[in-house]
Amino acid sequence: MENIRPIKTEADYDWAIAEITKYFENEPEVGSLDGGHFDVLATLIEAYEGEHYPIEAPGSPMPRA
Repeated sequence: MENIRPIKTEADYDWAIAEITKYFENEPEVGSLDGGHFDVLATLIEAYEGEHYPIEAPGSPMPRA
């Protein structure tokens, strides 16, 4: 898990999802090294998804093609 890196591509995103999934099976302790890794991965994933998979707020006009 020492290889935390920015998520720039879909392959990076897939890697980050695979890494964070391990923590759902074995939840890390808050404040531990693994807990920190989980927090960093979650933040990176959230930023990538916000940019590449935005969710429109209810009532927002649909984008035109």
